[in-house]
Amino acid sequence: MIKINIFKDDVKGLQKFEDERGIIADIFYKKPLEHVALIKSKPNTIRGNHYHKETTQHMLITQGSLEYWFKNINDDSPAKMILCQRGDLVTTPPNEIHALKIKDDGNEFIVFSSGLRGGQDYESDTYRVETIID
Repeated sequence: MIKINIFKDDVKGLQKFEDERGIIADIFYKKPLEHVALIKSKPNTIRGNHYHKETTQHMLITQGSLEYWFKNINDDSPAKMILCQRGDLVTTPPNEIHALKIKDDGNEFIVFSSGLRGGQDYESDTYRVETIID
C-alpha cells in the first residue's frame, strides 16, 4: 500500500500548479491503465475484503473519507489501517487484501486499474476473504 495526497505531497514525476484560479495536480504520469470507475458509497458501509492476483488498483478519494484496511495474503498478523480523505491516492498492489470502511460522511472515489479488473472482467481477478476489519 502506498498513500499520497495529490494536493499536499510532492511526488517525483508528478507536477502541481497553483494560481488564483485553483490547482492542477497530476495524478499519474506514464502509468499503464486499463480501466477507470467511479464508486459512490453510502455512509457506514463496508467494501472490499478481497485481493487481486494480477491487478494493481489506485483509488483517488474525491469526497468524504474512509478507513483503508490492508495486509498481504501471506501475512498472519492483523491488518493495518490508514484514514483516507479527499485528495488521497492509495495504491493497492497485487496480493494485498484490502477492505474499506466508509465513514459517517459517505464517500466517493475513482478507481484506476491496471490488470484484469474492469468491465466484463470485473470479477475475473477478485478473490474474496473473510473480513480483515478489526
